[in-house]
Amino acid sequence: MAKILVVEDDLALSAGLCFALDEAGHLTAAAYTCQKARQLLKTGQFDLVILDVNLPDGNGFDICRECKSSAPERPVIFLTANDLERDELNGFDLGADDYITKPFRIQVLKRRVEAVLRRGTAGSDCFDDGFLRLDFQALTAARNGERLSITPNEYKLLRLLTANAGAVMTRRLLLEKLWDSGGNFIDDHTLTVTMNRLRAKIEDAGHTYIQTVRGMGYVWTGDQE
Repeated sequence: MAKILVVEDDLALSAGLCFALDEAGHLTAAAYTCQKARQLLKTGQFDLVILDVNLPDGNGFDICRECKSSAPERPVIFLTANDLERDELNGFDLGADDYITKPFRIQVLKRRVEAVLRRGTAGSDCFDDGFLRLDFQALTAARNGERLSITPNEYKLLRLLTANAGAVMTRRLLLEKLWDSGGNFIDDHTLTVTMNRLRAKIEDAGHTYIQTVRGMGYVWTGDQE
């Protein structure tokens, strides 16, 4: 069971969403304004936020930015009538895990909620598919049984990617999250070099884990042997 915050100012739609998600075994709370959403986020521990963009006292983009700043691991799904490409890209740039436009089908939404919740728990401490093993608690990595030398920044990158498997991690978001051991900012060139070096370490001709999404960022796809 996940605790889900639904931020939607259409009262009928909000009630329908909460009913459907509660029926699916989750526990929901509703907010109709940015102010109420902020209050609930301060006092409640939510596993997922479903977020409209257009709200009476602000916009969901600001709420998403605040969510990801205070709890980067907490997934956010936009559910909105804003279907312009720039809005969708803005949502992903802010760290959203999914962006769903209205109208939508409730059964599809429920499936996408479950997928995002699975991504949030999968790979957080360990990834092991028989070829590649990553242990983020012990900070060890092995490829085909052979120990790998992984730098702290590479571990950070791997953890971000595996914890959000299947979701595009934008370059902007990765740059915000990655800092070297001395606290220095990682620039765009360094991110590219680190990603290429990491791929060379964990992948081979038969095992591909990281896919480049041109113009956006990267996605952890898992082994596609």
